[in-house]
Amino acid sequence: MKRESSEYLSRKKWGVKILTLMCVVYLVLVSLEAPIVYKSGFRLVSPELFGNGQLSSEVLDSRENVEEKDAPNRPLDVPFPFPPERRIKELRNHPLSSIVFDDSFLNASREGGYAGIMKSAAVAFEAGRKLWEELELPREEVVMEESSNRKENCPDSVSMFGAELLTNGNMMELPCGLTLGSHITVVGRPKLAHPESDPKISALEKGQFLMVSQFMMELQGLKTVDGEEPPRILHFNPRLKGDFSGKPVIELNTCYRMQWGTAQRCEGWQSKNDQKTVDGKVKCESWIQDDYGDDDDDDYHSEQLKSAWLSNSLMGLKEKLSLGRSFPFSEDKLFVLTLSAGVEGYHVNVDGRHVTSFPYHTGFTLEDATGLWLNGDIEVESVVATSLPTSYRSFTPQKDLDLSDRWKALPLPDRPVELFIGVLSTGNHFAERMAIRKSWMQHRLIKSSKVVARFFVALHARKEVNVELKKEAEFFGDIVIVPYMDSYNLVVVKTVAISEYAVHIAFAKAIMKCDDDTFVRLDAVLNEVNKVPDSMSFYIGNINYYHRPLRSGKWAVAYEEWPEEVYPPYANGPGYMISSDIAHFIVSKFKRHKLKLFKMEDVSMGMWVESFNSTKPVEYVHSLKFCQSGCIQDYYTAHYQSPRQIMCLWNNLQKLGKPICCNMR
Repeated sequence: MKRESSEYLSRKKWGVKILTLMCVVYLVLVSLEAPIVYKSGFRLVSPELFGNGQLSSEVLDSRENVEEKDAPNRPLDVPFPFPPERRIKELRNHPLSSIVFDDSFLNASREGGYAGIMKSAAVAFEAGRKLWEELELPREEVVMEESSNRKENCPDSVSMFGAELLTNGNMMELPCGLTLGSHITVVGRPKLAHPESDPKISALEKGQFLMVSQFMMELQGLKTVDGEEPPRILHFNPRLKGDFSGKPVIELNTCYRMQWGTAQRCEGWQSKNDQKTVDGKVKCESWIQDDYGDDDDDDYHSEQLKSAWLSNSLMGLKEKLSLGRSFPFSEDKLFVLTLSAGVEGYHVNVDGRHVTSFPYHTGFTLEDATGLWLNGDIEVESVVATSLPTSYRSFTPQKDLDLSDRWKALPLPDRPVELFIGVLSTGNHFAERMAIRKSWMQHRLIKSSKVVARFFVALHARKEVNVELKKEAEFFGDIVIVPYMDSYNLVVVKTVAISEYAVHIAFAKAIMKCDDDTFVRLDAVLNEVNKVPDSMSFYIGNINYYHRPLRSGKWAVAYEEWPEEVYPPYANGPGYMISSDIAHFIVSKFKRHKLKLFKMEDVSMGMWVESFNSTKPVEYVHSLKFCQSGCIQDYYTAHYQSPRQIMCLWNNLQKLGKPICCNMR
């Protein structure tokens, strides 16, 4: 009995010692603020704090503080920091990105000359916050639906006299854009040629001047923020004098996503018969090129006609009468120009005769042309636009046809994905997103959830667009709205949002960024990722080496923005991939206000990867098959693809089993 009692006391003493030791360890851990992670997968968060699938702001703050400290690695048997079912529900109900930008970013960015873009970002996020709050107001959707049911939201015609146009910055607003059959009539007079001293135009020696007379008429889209150039949907530029050819020409072009296309030059001869027409009309009509000045053209052709009449009537000769057309514009002579929107493109008539036609280019719809801009050597008498749409977004019926459960995104899987693809898009690019949903987002790799793709879209200047975007996001479940006013110079913020979503929500092993006019061969790009050893960090794409910043012109980069003579190696923006550790690095630096933002998104990524490379080696993988300017044989990605081309590329892969390019627009 005594022996059993002594054994009991001995065990009790050891139990007290062990309990005391555990208490000491616990107190040490608490004093060091070491995080404790249980095998249940939760952090130090009680289940009741999750509420209806949302974390409270206090919990989010505590989670962020833990992540920023040098905490031990998460155990491998704990797959996620919070329950998958809660995460999926949160994403379905709240498509808003968790990326935020406030004054603290602006205050932390004044070093290094990056305050300019930071200030623009702060303004854009403040505007975006107000727009999102309006979307969240009760009955907002009802109000917008009632507004859309009105017979007339916009006038069917607008007009301005020249003086009014001048005071309005040479711009006439087209409230709801254009539609099929819309007409714009401009009555004006080209000015007399003047000496041009700009060396980029004159191309003459110092002190010499070229005589120039030219004007520009442009259909422009919305300018979202100050300092950003608006998109050029149609650029019409008659050059009476001053072109490098030395002859009068008409040049037409379009600027899609800040990139000018290949110009269409009408130089006096008619387009060839084998060239594609626009609504059955040639792209360029002919006019007579001679050594006579513009003021003498009419007299010269009148003398030609008299000579032919005399030959036929008095001398009995059978000389063919050929009434050659002169250049449609003359200095100081009144003209009447009509621009009309056809089925396949724009048509320009001057003084009652067809002059040129220009096919519609990818990325723009007629509704996007919300302004007419006239500038240069021209005196405008009046401008009248007629047959305009009376409501915005005329493609709504087609959009309703596309609202099918077949195109909805699958929920995120309860495991890390092999590749997450963030697609940069714009609010009114529904057609582009729909083409991707119907094409490469139907690939078996996405259907098996090995690859996940989401569209990242900022808020639009038009409230109607945001209402439609929110509905689209809630229906398809594949849109992440980054809450700032969209701007080309702030596309880099969407890239940060892609990285944040990929590592904190999708838990992706690799991250890809592309544009919504990019077709992606998923099997090919995933194979490129799998070629890199698991232990290596990587940066894969069409990589530019030793590119120099432009110091003048439209794309100028000031020394305060980038003081070096060359950029770090960077992959072209339409399609590149990074490893997850690089994405973690980007997000961590952003949250600590240490991430330098640059107005060119792809260059920014090159800067970030170079910074990461200083701490851990990065495998740079270069391939021209990540095509920058279109489509090439055996492509990995094809850029500048219209919705029709994207569907064509998908059909070629499905039916032919080969990556064959499509040339139609």
